[in-house]
Amino acid sequence: MQKILSLLTFFFVVSASIFAQESEVYNPSKKAIRGYDPVAYFTEGKPTQGNTQFIYFWKESDWYFVSAENLQLFKKNPEKYAPQYGGYCAYGMSNGYKAPTEPDAFTIVDGKLYLNYNKDVRNLWNKKQSDYVKAADKNWPGVKNKG
Repeated sequence: MQKILSLLTFFFVVSASIFAQESEVYNPSKKAIRGYDPVAYFTEGKPTQGNTQFIYFWKESDWYFVSAENLQLFKKNPEKYAPQYGGYCAYGMSNGYKAPTEPDAFTIVDGKLYLNYNKDVRNLWNKKQSDYVKAADKNWPGVKNKG
């Protein structure tokens, strides 16, 4: 098990440096959360692919929504629905770097959406979640505009 965690951590660090972006929002192809609706995480409790009819440009990224209602909710208060750390991996940010995320590797804690690199990393992050959130919150201001 220790070897698996070591290999996972190594892969995570290497891939993080390869995929790091200068953008404040993780947005492959300029799509925040890979085109998933940030509001749906809260209303549906799961990642839901957004619709090309409902797009909002915010923080240099296109945000997709499943409905006009979700789009309006986001427009009224994007900070409430947008994932923490610009959608970069919460675990990676707790260690001081940006890493890509998968839409299905998510957690909502205290009304905030956190994304992780994958479900295995999310499980690791959940073990010391409050410690990692504190560390990530501290690291984010210095990392958010760097590649």
